[in-house]
Amino acid sequence: MVDDALLDDVGALLWEAADQIVVPLFRKLDAADVTEKAPGEIVTVADQRAEELISAGLRRLRPGSVVVGEEAVAEDRDLLRHLRGVGDVWLVDPVDGTSNFAAGRRPFALMAALLSEGEPVAAWVLDPLADTLAAARVGAGTVLDGRPVRTIETVPAPAELRGVAMTRFLPPAARDRVRAGGSRIGELLPGQHCAGREYLDILTGRQQFALFWRTLPWDHAPGALLVRAAGGVARRFDGTEYHPADDGHGLLVAANEQVWAEVRETLLGD
Repeated sequence: MVDDALLDDVGALLWEAADQIVVPLFRKLDAADVTEKAPGEIVTVADQRAEELISAGLRRLRPGSVVVGEEAVAEDRDLLRHLRGVGDVWLVDPVDGTSNFAAGRRPFALMAALLSEGEPVAAWVLDPLADTLAAARVGAGTVLDGRPVRTIETVPAPAELRGVAMTRFLPPAARDRVRAGGSRIGELLPGQHCAGREYLDILTGRQQFALFWRTLPWDHAPGALLVRAAGGVARRFDGTEYHPADDGHGLLVAANEQVWAEVRETLLGD
């Protein structure tokens, strides 16, 4: 069971990690504080320390639960098996947008999601510099800074749509289709290198969609649930529903069903 008290407790835990670890280290990192955990993938001491604090706090909130954190998985990929497991499983991204954070740029976010018996049931995304926290639980909607929020219900014409397409990792054929279709979109944005912020911007109406190729679970499980609970859609390119345990590529998130279909046809239609 997920109640309002748990939503508040996890939100407070993310704020604690932000206030005590992440924000104080922003633009204060030394060269030794940033290392490469895989080719092209960096990690900072802020990621590591925040994940330790958040993971310990989540285990206190739900004794017996399992935490699958981005940095822990970098050390032990076998942890991913828990995403289809029984009981309570937490997904944690201690600093989403690490490349931004390490370079002294914003945005970055702290994110978490709770899976119960293999299904996402609650999610949190915190942008500490914007003083913005979104939380959701299945069946109870999404709250943004304590107030209920819904994604837009209108369907703008393609020339009025605004959204992001992360084309860097797309296969060449798909990249070419997206770029060609982008000429019919009102504003096709290059992305902020922080998935959490992209999801928050869909909630606030700043943009109506976001297209991704890589779908690491800690990057997308929290935001996908937030958007869905607020009335939006998060699906693979072929229309199947996104699940964080799926080892696949391609994700299109949109403010509503009709926007999803419009963007899918405009950017990915054969």
